[in-house]
Amino acid sequence: MFMSKRFPAFMRNATLCIAMAVLFGAMESPRAGDAHDERAYLAENDASMARMMAGMAVKPSGDVDRDFVAMMIPHHQGAIDMAHAVIKYGSDERLKRIAQEIIVTQQEEIVAMRRIDDSARDASPSTRSEP
Repeated sequence: MFMSKRFPAFMRNATLCIAMAVLFGAMESPRAGDAHDERAYLAENDASMARMMAGMAVKPSGDVDRDFVAMMIPHHQGAIDMAHAVIKYGSDERLKRIAQEIIVTQQEEIVAMRRIDDSARDASPSTRSEP
């Protein structure tokens, strides 16, 4: 069946990817539930929160857009760092999948905000668009 012309290559690849995800998703973290893991997770999470809060302490620049980006990038990075920690130490595969989605979407949003901020910095005040 997988080699038939009625089952396109992209569908074979997608089916294999789904099968692998289901297989690996059903496996529990070998270290899950360990008290040491909880302490390590909490330490990483606390460090992530401290970095995020320090990064969000932005002195107002007079430009709301610039200040928003300056605060949101460390906020998003904090979410990424916390998601990495739950992937590393957590045991619930459903939460790990959500954490992976958080990593991807927050990284994409950081890139988008940086591009917008860079383009706004390049634009003169007379060419910046108003809401």
